[in-house]
Amino acid sequence: YARHGHTQFTLATGFRGYQFTRHFRDHPSPYAVEVVDTGPETQTGGRIKRFDPRETFMVSYGDGLGNIDISRLVAFHKSHGRLATVTAVRPPARFGALHLDGKVVKEFDEKPQTGEGWISGGFFCLEPKVLDYIDGDDTLFEHEPLARLAEAGQLMAFFHEGYWQPMDTARERDLL
Repeated sequence: YARHGHTQFTLATGFRGYQFTRHFRDHPSPYAVEVVDTGPETQTGGRIKRFDPRETFMVSYGDGLGNIDISRLVAFHKSHGRLATVTAVRPPARFGALHLDGKVVKEFDEKPQTGEGWISGGFFCLEPKVLDYIDGDDTLFEHEPLARLAEAGQLMAFFHEGYWQPMDTARERDLL
């Protein structure tokens, strides 16, 4: 984000949020970082709804790493006029891919980053009206709000073909 000129960040925390507060208290940052404890029971949609943005804003879950071109994401979002843009990524393959002709291996591709379809990479560009699609603290953003935005024709996909890696498991954490 900073590489693309964004220097103000708000971290909506819950479980172990005090660790973020302590970190940014003890380690000065060159960026404006605000840590807001939204409570351990608040879901992703509820965390987003607690903010009252007046202009286009971005959201990231913080459990994925990618070389997303944030400037292109924002430009794409502003170009289409819809309420929400999700970054579509290809999940990293866990195993090497075999391209076969019968039993003959024609090509071996070690853990390709393509071929498994598109998924949400967790990087969003949103308009304030998106908050109308979030009911409250119990709302998972990745369930009803995104489904309703898609149904209303208000969700667009920004395709990212570069590096992206989730951190959902201990194995992925160790890899990163």
